Amino acid sequence: MTVLLEMKERIKLIYSKYEAFIVPVLKFLLAFITFSTLNSRMGYMTRIDDMRIMLIAALTCSFLPVGLMVLMAAVFSLMHMYALSMEVALVGLCMYLIMYLLFFRFSPKDSLVVVLTPLLFSMKIPYVVPIAVGLLCGPASIVSVGCGIAVFYLLRMVIDSAPNIRIMEEGEILEKVRFMVEGILGNKAMLVMIAAFVVTVLVVYLIRRMSVDYSWTIAMVTGAMINVVLLLIGDLLYDVNLSMGSVLLGSLLALVVAKVIEFFRFCVDYSRTEKVQFEDDEYYYYVKAVPKMTVSVPTKTVKRINSQRDRIAESEPRSRNPRQPKRDVERMASRRGDARTGAQYRNGGARSGRVAVGNVESQEELDIDVEDYEEWP
Repeated sequence: MTVLLEMKERIKLIYSKYEAFIVPVLKFLLAFITFSTLNSRMGYMTRIDDMRIMLIAALTCSFLPVGLMVLMAAVFSLMHMYALSMEVALVGLCMYLIMYLLFFRFSPKDSLVVVLTPLLFSMKIPYVVPIAVGLLCGPASIVSVGCGIAVFYLLRMVIDSAPNIRIMEEGEILEKVRFMVEGILGNKAMLVMIAAFVVTVLVVYLIRRMSVDYSWTIAMVTGAMINVVLLLIGDLLYDVNLSMGSVLLGSLLALVVAKVIEFFRFCVDYSRTEKVQFEDDEYYYYVKAVPKMTVSVPTKTVKRINSQRDRIAESEPRSRNPRQPKRDVERMASRRGDARTGAQYRNGGARSGRVAVGNVESQEELDIDVEDYEEWP
């Protein structure tokens, strides 16, 4: 557990240090995956089904708020609908406007939920959405979840109905509009999924807010079970043809993702829970304090310890040669023609530490510190 906590702290440090670069990269990847999924699933307008256009649009979304990513994805889908039929684009625009009014009124900060919900539905792992939203968001986020589900089923209906819409004549405007409206309102699978996800979000939110030990774990397990039961009931009542195997596997995957979210968001130590009671002039206060599980990231420091001889050697110039003073004195003695002084230096001058060079009339002295050098030949 300590290793996981250290890894968590390292990830938090890296994220806080490079947040200005990590967030745009993640937004770019999310936008690019969203646009490429739309183009691969629909692809009716070939002009925007281009890698360069997707890259430019994703790069633009990386520096803009997530709400503009939702708007750009809606524009992409409407352009594909318009290439299929103008009536289909009109119905899609009306549905987007209704969802925008609901979303803007109740949960304008949950743009990421609106983007991720249809994307996860297309990846066959939608059951992560209600549990994750219930753990991280509030009850108003059910509007964002419902809008994301409606967008997915709208696009799915357009894709499934494209062959029938193409064979209709151009003058059958009302027939196309009625076909689209009936397909949206009569989609029982969409209604069952919205109802199950809304109830799951509310249950998970209410349980994880309770003052009980392991509330997040209880909330995610209960939410997964309620979601499976509601989908099973909806399948039995309305025959929506849900694959219960995929529902169970998706719910297990949702629990794994929820545990990861809990580790990074709500990692506490219930064994050290403390209950505090105090009062003031007007109220009594009963406080339950649960400490977080945190560890400090170990830092490695390298300390170099040098001996006294190493410090002396490092303080001296590298190019200094211990034999150089002897050679200099001999050279000076030879220049002045006093070979006897040079012999005196060789015989014993180095022992006294002082050497006289020159003749009687002009005599120079060189002071040589013998202790600075390791040995004399």
